[in-house]
Amino acid sequence: MTDNQDHQADVAGLLLAAGGGRRLGGRPKALLEHRGRPLVEHAVGVLRAAGCGRIHVVLGARSEEVRERAELGGCVLVDNPRWAEGMGSSLRAGLASLAGTGVRAALVSLVDQPGIGAAAVTRVLGAYMGENSLVSAAYDGIRGHPVLFGAAHWPGIAATATGDRGARAYLKEHAAAIRLVECADVAEPYDIDTEADLSHLE
Repeated sequence: MTDNQDHQADVAGLLLAAGGGRRLGGRPKALLEHRGRPLVEHAVGVLRAAGCGRIHVVLGARSEEVRERAELGGCVLVDNPRWAEGMGSSLRAGLASLAGTGVRAALVSLVDQPGIGAAAVTRVLGAYMGENSLVSAAYDGIRGHPVLFGAAHWPGIAATATGDRGARAYLKEHAAAIRLVECADVAEPYDIDTEADLSHLE
């Protein structure tokens, strides 16, 4: 088995795609168009291209419409009824959905970062060492996404993930344990948050 196949069995892709796009006039980010398809479909394709065999997608705002419009075959779709509380609730729902699957780590990516492609995800995956792993992409030394959480960290993350902070508090507390993987040469970590950001979409 190659290292990458090991990673495929051990690490699941966890895509957070539940947001309602409050600053985008209530347009869910999952449904924004990028290269002719919904953004959520593009993000799943990135995880797949990087070698994630199992992919869980957390849906929230207009989840029925997302299911209808996006090709998400082969993914486990996780509904987060509390999506309006922020990213923390989606992270908790996603990690809970991975319990009992046998995976040893979750690689977490965000639906609204199309500038981060398979090259960056592959680098972060490549730094996986086991269920104690804590790995983050970095951009000129500054921590960003995607982030890989070994299963040993899931309970602590779930306990502290609130509002829109996601795992920020946990990562701050465990900063010394995080392995940073520089990705600025292969990815751009911008978010699609406002009308002006829509210019990044193709």
